[in-house]
Amino acid sequence: MAFEKMMTGAALAMLLALGACGSEGGGNEAAPATDAAKDAAGKATIENGLGDASRFAAAVKATGLDGTLSGPGPYTVLVPTDAAFDKMPAGALDTLMKEEARSDLTGVLTYHILPGTILVADIQKAIDAGKGKTLLATMGGGTLTATRDGDAVLLTDSAGTKARIVGVDEKKSNGVIQRIDAVLMPS
Repeated sequence: MAFEKMMTGAALAMLLALGACGSEGGGNEAAPATDAAKDAAGKATIENGLGDASRFAAAVKATGLDGTLSGPGPYTVLVPTDAAFDKMPAGALDTLMKEEARSDLTGVLTYHILPGTILVADIQKAIDAGKGKTLLATMGGGTLTATRDGDAVLLTDSAGTKARIVGVDEKKSNGVIQRIDAVLMPS
């Protein structure tokens, strides 16, 4: 068990190191992918690339995280689709959007942000290296467990809610967007 935790930690460290590589990668093989992402994205940032995820975009704006997601990054943002928000209990999003719940909403949103640019292939490699799972640290201080379901990547929060990555590797100038089919909640 201790060995498995050590290997999972090593896989996560490798994943985060790969994701944090910038254009000054000093020969690191992950650097060209980061440069390619920036070239492909042009000046489009994560914040202005949220597109049809109107509920997530509204929540980001309400908390002031839109400034962060338009900044330099890099970030990996797990963006729940609007259909994912429909799966939440009735009134849950409305409650989170109230001024008095702003810190709770910020906690939920930062639980969907990972440091660095992490592509789905990076997560899959870390899962394989971790013998079927890997842990992903969030900007909100939480941890998500990533596993595979065939070729798909599943992310599980501390309560056991599972989200499937359904839209992969939308590269932006300051990171990448991964679309998911459920809203994950911090403990």
